[in-house]
Amino acid sequence: MKTEAISSLMRLEIYKMINLLKHFKGDKVLWGVVTLLAVFSFLPVYSASTNLSYVVGVGTPTGYLIKHAIILVFGFFLMFLIHRIPYNYFKGISILSLPLVFLLLLYTASQGILIAGANASRWLRIPVLGLSFQTSTLAFVSLLTYVAYYLSKYEGQSQSFGRSFLMLWLPIFSFVFIILPANFSTAALLFLMAFVMAFLGRHPNRYLLGIIAGGLVGFLIFILAVKAFPNQFPNRIDTWMNRIENFSSGDEASGNYQIERAKIAVASGGLLGVGAGKSVMKNFLPQSSSDFIYAIIIEEYGLIGGCMLLFLYLVLLFRVVVVAYKTSDSFGKLLAVGMGLPIVFQALINMGVALQVLPVTGQTLPLISSGGTSAWMTCLALGILLSVSVNIRASETPSNNPLAELSEIE
Repeated sequence: MKTEAISSLMRLEIYKMINLLKHFKGDKVLWGVVTLLAVFSFLPVYSASTNLSYVVGVGTPTGYLIKHAIILVFGFFLMFLIHRIPYNYFKGISILSLPLVFLLLLYTASQGILIAGANASRWLRIPVLGLSFQTSTLAFVSLLTYVAYYLSKYEGQSQSFGRSFLMLWLPIFSFVFIILPANFSTAALLFLMAFVMAFLGRHPNRYLLGIIAGGLVGFLIFILAVKAFPNQFPNRIDTWMNRIENFSSGDEASGNYQIERAKIAVASGGLLGVGAGKSVMKNFLPQSSSDFIYAIIIEEYGLIGGCMLLFLYLVLLFRVVVVAYKTSDSFGKLLAVGMGLPIVFQALINMGVALQVLPVTGQTLPLISSGGTSAWMTCLALGILLSVSVNIRASETPSNNPLAELSEIE
């Protein structure tokens, strides 16, 4: 009797779990990869947080682990809510959000205060939660959604360069140049993703060439202005310019403490690693739980662990391509690329920095690095990507979208 009761109870729990999983729509492989990345992140975050606890003397490993768990749980809840929204709604949402995010970027850039001794022109402090919000991460989602809307709306239509510049490239350049002084890598990645989307959206090639030329001229003028008036710009500019100069001259390893320690961590890992939680260099890397967490992962789990993590991001890239390919309308295709591609590129950049293939950028490892609101923005982008995968076959059907009129604005 006890065996039958236990068996019935197990069947009931399995049935409940199956019913629960039915609420998770969209690409199942994508859900699986994101979940694997999030679950794995607890191991390196807990291990690397000992640097902040015992070396810096701030908090406890358990406290950082709980904070990381809360952030990810809320992020997955946000992702679940967003993926239930039909993706066509994001056309109107992008139009509404663009000016608001632009104002947030301006306000953040004008702060001029310090957070933990660092220039805070990238961050906006949230008073109630006690978290610092990097508004450029929200700008990614908002701007690239708008770019997808604009390119899909005018696909195949002849437009003058002036009109396309006013409606498409002016918002892009405005966002990029606000972010650029404090965060060069994010600004460059944002422009690159917008340019890739414009290319995939069949924006006229002559316009794209003109944008490249104009962008280079504008960037050179900006550099000259920085050199001529160094006191008028944030000190972050000197930081990223020095990083590029050191990397191009080959002196970065000897001139950068973090790169040197990351290189030792990668070399110490070998093929199989030293074991979970047994990293030595996590106590010497200032950003071991965020920017340089990939170096700690290789030290603890070896080259095999690092390659397996890389494989998961490549699977994520493959699913982005699959979702974009299967989507019937151009907005869905471009939206999938705009939401998924930056996440994979950011991961590759973070890995490249840890392996000394790229100069130090400050880009975190998505869903792995400890942090705050940047993880929420990643989950927001993934939720939109999953929304596209949910509605792959329904994109051309009419819907009662209250924001549809906004997407018809000329």
